Amino acid sequence: MLCVRECPDWCIEIDSHVQTLPAAEPRGRDRTVNVLDRFAVDFGLCMYCGICVEVCPFDALHWSPVAAYAASGPVDLVHEADRLAGWEATVPEPAPLDPAAEVEPDHVRRGASGAGNRPGRGRVPRP
Repeated sequence: MLCVRECPDWCIEIDSHVQTLPAAEPRGRDRTVNVLDRFAVDFGLCMYCGICVEVCPFDALHWSPVAAYAASGPVDLVHEADRLAGWEATVPEPAPLDPAAEVEPDHVRRGASGAGNRPGRGRVPRP
């Protein structure tokens, strides 16, 4: 998972296993799927940088405006999936998209050369 790999504090733990499902058709192949066993965030280690929220391709992680991080010990700062799911009701719905908004074409956003903002890209070498 991207959130685990990108976290600079290593505060997200995911445990899973691979399960084989039988073929849906008589001559079909068996399928393998990943099954999530555990998802936990250790808020004692988290520095609240938000990288995990940004890189999640499933939009499964959100910032919550209401969060109680007070705990009697370090073990209570580890929030499992069921405890994290309780915060889902506090996450506001995203603002609706404006259909009249103009979207800049990619070549405008990246510059005339289309090379992006990286140094050395799209520049003419000096003699």
